[in-house]
Amino acid sequence: MEYKRLGKSGLWVSRLILGTMNFGSRIAEKDAFDIMDAALDIGINYFDTANNYGKSIQKEGISETIIGKWFEKGGGRREKVILSTKVYEPMRENNPNDVPGLSAYKVRRHFEDSLKRLKTDHVEIYYMHHVDRSISWDEVLPAFQGMIQRGDIDYLASSNFAGWNIADVQAEAKKANMFGLICEQHKYNLLSRMPELEVLPSAKNHGMGVVTWSPLAGGLLSRNARNREVEEEALQIQLQKFHNLSTEIGEKEDTLALAWILKNPVITAPIIGPRTVEQLYDTVRAVEISIDDEIMEKLDEIFPGPGGQAPEAYAW
Repeated sequence: MEYKRLGKSGLWVSRLILGTMNFGSRIAEKDAFDIMDAALDIGINYFDTANNYGKSIQKEGISETIIGKWFEKGGGRREKVILSTKVYEPMRENNPNDVPGLSAYKVRRHFEDSLKRLKTDHVEIYYMHHVDRSISWDEVLPAFQGMIQRGDIDYLASSNFAGWNIADVQAEAKKANMFGLICEQHKYNLLSRMPELEVLPSAKNHGMGVVTWSPLAGGLLSRNARNREVEEEALQIQLQKFHNLSTEIGEKEDTLALAWILKNPVITAPIIGPRTVEQLYDTVRAVEISIDDEIMEKLDEIFPGPGGQAPEAYAW
């Protein structure tokens, strides 16, 4: 496994991040334990979750609960893991304040509940799961700063923020003498390249790492994508060309899609969501291969991006 510093921080994280969104919903507890054990064995040190992952009809927070039970198995598991979780979504509480958002009241309550489920006393990275445009940063940033000062969290991060949202928070954090955001977690893949306009340049400018979710576009960029029904003819043509290129260079589609993300110097790591240990082992190949400029150009032809960063992508 390879490692990279997360933005301007001194924190080193694995180039693949274990995503746990399906723990408790599509992945049973025992299988989740096996996947986490295997992830540690191959050197993945960063596990990502959220307080609303693994939802069921009965309750939320199942993913965090499974991770907490795995930590309780001992063997230094908690000490070996850089853990991140998130706050924003409602948690099905009978409470008028349990609505999507980032109020200081909600942040404190939901963080305390996450710690209980995770069976830990701290979280390395705490994400704002989405931007809340209804609040003032004067309200919520002091709440996060207090968590850092108490040792509850090491770093604050953002997810699903626009480029200007990132700049806004970083400016407010600087005024408050805070370290600011360590990274942005954003949807980015060969089929979703709009972040290249402003999100990636903003993160780079502010010394932030970038963690990508949905790196395989919900499975469309996986090795089994051609067996799925795709209504749009243009997309079907793209996927066929992608398959042909992958076959030509002797790699699987998902491996190539992940390697393309890793090639971008702004990106720290993609979040992978294996459903089996075997899928996890297959994914490691993405870190091992090197894509040359010719392959990158062919991928640009198949999946054209916005043309660079704003405004040059559409103006001058």
